[in-house]
Amino acid sequence: MDDRSLGSEGLKVSAIGLGCMGMSDFYGEHDDAESVATIKRALDLGVFFLDTADMYGIGRNEELIGPVIAGRQDEVVLATKFGIQRDPDDPKKRRINGRPEYVREAIDASLRRLGLDQVDLYYQHRVDPDVPIEETVGAMAEAVGAGKVRYLGLSEASADTIRRAHAVHPITAVQTEFSLFERHAEKEILPVVRELGIGFVPYSPLGRGFLTGRFRSATDFGEGDFRNNNPRLSENIGENIAIVEEIEKMAEAQGATPAQLAIAWVLAQGDDIAPIPGTKKASRLEENAAAADIELTASQLASLDALPTPEGDRYADMSSIDV
Repeated sequence: MDDRSLGSEGLKVSAIGLGCMGMSDFYGEHDDAESVATIKRALDLGVFFLDTADMYGIGRNEELIGPVIAGRQDEVVLATKFGIQRDPDDPKKRRINGRPEYVREAIDASLRRLGLDQVDLYYQHRVDPDVPIEETVGAMAEAVGAGKVRYLGLSEASADTIRRAHAVHPITAVQTEFSLFERHAEKEILPVVRELGIGFVPYSPLGRGFLTGRFRSATDFGEGDFRNNNPRLSENIGENIAIVEEIEKMAEAQGATPAQLAIAWVLAQGDDIAPIPGTKKASRLEENAAAADIELTASQLASLDALPTPEGDRYADMSSIDV
């Protein structure tokens, strides 16, 4: 798989990464052995950009990844995040924390769980409205100076916040939801990151799996799956299925799967973009990785651009999104 440059500071990642969240949390049952096999298969395929966070499984996702990449750190670009604190006794309870002292605690805890001396890319997972971004990024920059972090990133940050953060220390990547099912980043986020020379990392490039075509009704999501409470996929899935049906028609004509077409569209939005589709299964990983070989024509891109706008909010509670 080809590499792509994220930002102007020298970070290179695989064109398609692997989001590891679902291996430990949010998408129902999980199998650690299967997840380990999937991560190993990713590295074999050249998918070496791995994405995790300290809140996925309340640390368990980092603990899962650490032993897999032990001895293979030179083959991996590992991104993790801090900033969302969950209550171990009630994981649904959470708070946003961007205090400098917490940043220092969080990076040390992540390094311990991962078994690493340094992470490649360290994101603030959500912006803390009660802490100036300059203070949070200042503490993140300290971690760079101490050799614990190579590059800094922000997740779900507004254009103004990105500018202010970048003035404190170069921001290498901004991560936000972006797909044929969610295109808000086109309005302000993509223009500002390109102006500042920052890379863009779309999470959920498959619309939380919806764009694969495997889910046709709200009853298709299993017990414990957070999509049961996602407005677009619970309350409005009937209205939004038309988007998937159009992608399916185009994918069939292309000789691809809907997932591959959706990822190919994201890749076609610019060489400064590296999506991180998540999966627990090696077979889905292989399917997703093959999207890197698809070249869409101008006509196909125009047809995909013309897809309807989805109905419903992308989170049940949008209050944690910096706007």
